Amino acid sequence: MTHAQTAGVDQTRALGAAVASLARPGDLLLLAGDLGAGKTAFAQGFARGLGVTDQVVSPTFTISRQYDGTTLTLNHLDVYRLDHLQEAIDLGLSELIDDDSGVTLIEWGDVVIPTLPADFLEVRLAYGFDDDERLFSFHSVGAHWSARRHALDEVLAPWQAG
Repeated sequence: MTHAQTAGVDQTRALGAAVASLARPGDLLLLAGDLGAGKTAFAQGFARGLGVTDQVVSPTFTISRQYDGTTLTLNHLDVYRLDHLQEAIDLGLSELIDDDSGVTLIEWGDVVIPTLPADFLEVRLAYGFDDDERLFSFHSVGAHWSARRHALDEVLAPWQAG
């Protein structure tokens, strides 16, 4: 597990963009953390890192949005409002994840882990010691992100304490 921290929303977006530089078609990222911890800010930066020029907003009420980037398509989901795991299955979540032309990023993704393949990068966000600080934990599950562990550590280096 790798840790990082940011001191404001702009740094959180920059961190997301740095992680996006490692993204490959078919990748899955799960964002987890309390309400207001910065999941959408990370997603905005991630999208920018993929070359998305559209404004990225949380898909809380629409559940899913798709953005075309210059490098990959971003499938951005927010499953906060789902009441049952069956709803994730009914949404066609597995089909989106199987889309080899893009990357899928799921806010509140830890909620639907049982419906997902065991190959993803979990990004856990937490509040830091002051209002603007955010703490990140990156945990790779499965072969795809585990193979990029060293590269992930390198891109996260500017945000690692000590």
